[in-house]
Amino acid sequence: MHTRKVLAASGALIMTLGLAACGGDDGGGGGGGGDTAGLLDGASITVGSKDFDEQLILGNISKLALENAGADVTDQINTGGTDVARAALVNGEIDTYWEYNGTAWISFFQETEPIADRIEQYEVVRDRDLEENDLHWLAPADFNNTYALAYQADAADDLGNPETLSDLATLIEEDPDAATLCVESEFSARDDGLPGMEATYGYQFPSDNVTVLDTAIVYSAAAEGDPCNFGEVFTSDGRVSALDLVVLEDDEGFFPLYNPSPVFTDDVYAEYGDELTEIFDPISAALTQEEMTALNERVSVDLEDPADVAEDWLSENDFI
Repeated sequence: MHTRKVLAASGALIMTLGLAACGGDDGGGGGGGGDTAGLLDGASITVGSKDFDEQLILGNISKLALENAGADVTDQINTGGTDVARAALVNGEIDTYWEYNGTAWISFFQETEPIADRIEQYEVVRDRDLEENDLHWLAPADFNNTYALAYQADAADDLGNPETLSDLATLIEEDPDAATLCVESEFSARDDGLPGMEATYGYQFPSDNVTVLDTAIVYSAAAEGDPCNFGEVFTSDGRVSALDLVVLEDDEGFFPLYNPSPVFTDDVYAEYGDELTEIFDPISAALTQEEMTALNERVSVDLEDPADVAEDWLSENDFI
C-alpha cells in the first residue's frame, strides 16, 4: 500500500518541484483559495509547529489554509522543539506540522551524509518516513532554511575577513580569543549542528568561547559582538540582512538541505490525501527563499503577529 501511495504522488510531485525550482509565478503565486473551499468539509485536523518564528508562520499558514478548505482545526501551534513536535506527530497528538528534510535525514534517521540534490533528499526522506512511520510528506517548499555561522560586517577586518567556514581554522589557531561563538541549545548538541561541523572542518572552538543562548538573542549577540563574534543563524531568517550579518559559506557542504514539507499522519492522509496535496502543493511552490525571508523579517524584526503575517501572505497570493 505504501508503494502505491508513493507512486501515485510522484507525477504531481515532479510538477510541483519544477514550479518551485522556478520560484512559482513571480515568486508568489496565485493559489486560488476559491478552488479549495469546501474540500475538507467535515474533517477535524490538529495543527502543530515547532517553537521559533518561521515555524509559527508555517503553522498558521497550515491552520488558515485548512480552515479555508472547511476543516475544523485544533490549534496546537508552538508545540515545542524538534523532539517534542516530532513525538507529538508520531503519537497522534497532532496531525500535521512542517518538518525539514535535513532534520529528518540527520536527526531522525541518524544518517551522516546529506544528499546535495534537493529532490532526491526529499524523496528518500518521504519514502523512508512513510515506510517506517506511516507519515506522509507533501511536496517541499522551495526555500532552504539551513544552518550557517555569521558575524557583523563591521567586524570583518578585526576577524581576518573570513568568507568561509574553513577560514575559521586560521582565526581559531592564531587568535583564539576572537573565536567566540553563540549558539542555541539544539545546535550545540545536534549531529547536524556544531559537533558535526567541527568534525568536518577539523577544528574546535575553545569550549569557554561557546555560549548557549535563546535563538533570538544569538542574532543580537552576534550583531553586537558581545559575548560572541560569531553566531549560529538560519539562512532564511530576516534578521540576517536586517542586522547586516555576513554569512560564512559552507565550503565543505556540511549542512544538509532544509526544505520543509507539511507532514501528515496516516489517519488524516488516508482520508484526505488528494485534497491535502491540492491545497498545499501550490503553497509550498510559492514559498521561495525571498518570500520566506520577508515573512520571517516581519515577525522577527518588525515584531508582527505570525498569524497576521500568514493571513496576509495567503490572501495576497489568493490561497484564501
